[in-house]
Amino acid sequence: MAIRLSPRVLFNGLLFAFFLLGGFGNVFAADQILEDYVRWGYPGWFHYVSGVLEMSTAALLLFVRTRIAGVLVGTAMMVAAAGTVLLHGEFLHAIAPVAVLILLLVNGWLAMRP
Repeated sequence: MAIRLSPRVLFNGLLFAFFLLGGFGNVFAADQILEDYVRWGYPGWFHYVSGVLEMSTAALLLFVRTRIAGVLVGTAMMVAAAGTVLLHGEFLHAIAPVAVLILLLVNGWLAMRP
């Protein structure tokens, strides 16, 4: 018997994992990540804010009732991330947040369908 993943489950699962891992990566940030935040002009504690918001996004994506809220918080995070790197001329670094933004929009669309 083959396991069949629906697009809803697949998109949501990928996004959940991305935001959960990203959140932990920001809360327990390596020196390079901390240096990135400083280079972009954020205060030294801002990686905690990013991490908590990413983990909150993951938690909201888990449940059907809160999924749209998770999509909205995640969308805001990815717009901010893409905007940050674009404003600093790091165009290649914008690829990941833009790709995740597209996945979030697809996930939101799938969540609103019956």
